[in-house]
Amino acid sequence: MQLPDISDVESAAERISGLAVLTPLLNFPVLDEATGARVFVKPESLQRTGSFKFRGAYNCISRIPESERANGVVACSSGNHAQGVAAAAKLLGIAATIVMPADAPPIKLARTRALGAEIVPYDRAKEDREAITRDLAERTGATLVHPFDNRFVIAGQGTVGLEMAEQALARGVTFDMAVTNAGGGGLTAGIALALEARMPACALYVTEPEGFDDQARSFETGTRQRNPKASGSICDALLSEMPGELTFAVNRSRVKGGYQVTDAEVLDAIGFAARELKLVVEPGGAAALAALLSGRFDARGKTVGIVISGGNVDPDILAEALRRDS
Repeated sequence: MQLPDISDVESAAERISGLAVLTPLLNFPVLDEATGARVFVKPESLQRTGSFKFRGAYNCISRIPESERANGVVACSSGNHAQGVAAAAKLLGIAATIVMPADAPPIKLARTRALGAEIVPYDRAKEDREAITRDLAERTGATLVHPFDNRFVIAGQGTVGLEMAEQALARGVTFDMAVTNAGGGGLTAGIALALEARMPACALYVTEPEGFDDQARSFETGTRQRNPKASGSICDALLSEMPGELTFAVNRSRVKGGYQVTDAEVLDAIGFAARELKLVVEPGGAAALAALLSGRFDARGKTVGIVISGGNVDPDILAEALRRDS
């Protein structure tokens, strides 16, 4: 098991340059006023396919040897990794098959199909998506592109953290803390490697949906912990079964802790982002912002980096979020 390191993240940055969007690092006076902090937002909702996932998918798939590309790629995802893999595979002329939960947001299913991928649906509550994905890979010879437990996927996601640090430092800013959203932990692991190298004094934290705090419990116990259920939150992008082997190995010594947020707090954050920041954010992408806005941690007087990891929100959820303050 080879763990990724900062050289992998730097290599990924070169590989995705000109293909992935160099998303900005934004500071909003209204957010600073609401939190008493100086907050810098990395909006990966503006990324290609609407989330950070394109970064890791392209970095991984582009490294597949030419001799193996005819067999295609297979992945499992609730939607964002699916779109990232589908888009990267399309750019590289490789067929993609994605194992997706039948209850995935319709917008994510539709966009994955529109990018040319074949979808294999499964029951999130009753079936094992990883077992289905492994079986497909074994039967077809396709390369499995894991959504988080893959060295090159983690390295690609780490370019988010690399950009955050470099953009902040270019403005003379150093984060006291950074907060990201965590499902399987791939984005967190990549950012952890980047910040350790570029901004070592920054403390990194994760945010998870209430009742799905496998990352935080794993950090506390020192062993990977499972979530007791597979569904039950609007944050579909963050409902992984447990931390990955690679991601936990990277994160356990680098992440300081975690926060939980309720669906109501997430909806409030989505509404705030739309009204005040003019950003469209999906539930899983809004978790860290929700932790900040709801006071799950005290940010007063601190300089904080926040990742908005995706913007592929179902229209009905966005409408509900906007109605909450109407």
